[in-house]
Amino acid sequence: MTLNGLDDLDRHILFALQQDARESSSNQIAERMGVSPSTVRKRIDRLEREGVIDSYRADVDYAKAGFDLQIQIVCTAPIPEREELTDGALTISGVVSVREIATGEANVVVRVVAEDNDDLNRIARELSDLGLAVSDEQLIRREEGTPYDGFEQAGGV
Repeated sequence: MTLNGLDDLDRHILFALQQDARESSSNQIAERMGVSPSTVRKRIDRLEREGVIDSYRADVDYAKAGFDLQIQIVCTAPIPEREELTDGALTISGVVSVREIATGEANVVVRVVAEDNDDLNRIARELSDLGLAVSDEQLIRREEGTPYDGFEQAGGV
């Protein structure tokens, strides 16, 4: 399914779930869009089944949870091995996300939460042992996000 295959209701559902999946009920979405709650539930089921909605996650504030050391590790992976190496990086304790970059030499970005410098060194060593060449480490002070507003605009919400 592509964005072109989504109608206004699908887009509104995606926008509402991105804003707050925990508090966005089928009833609330249905009321705003003038459809039945069962229609919304069926659409959500379809969006999940077709992989448009990949998962639901808790957005953890690691600093408030006592983990002040959040690092972005920039790596280089050989192109033919990039997908396998990024999958492998996700198995390392402390790695919370991995992003594959389509261009440039620094083509893998690993987000890490570490307890201390020793823990950070262990994670960097494991990434290196896996086959990723670490080229930079950046301390993350703060990170914020927002829902993709293209769903809101396209959905007329």
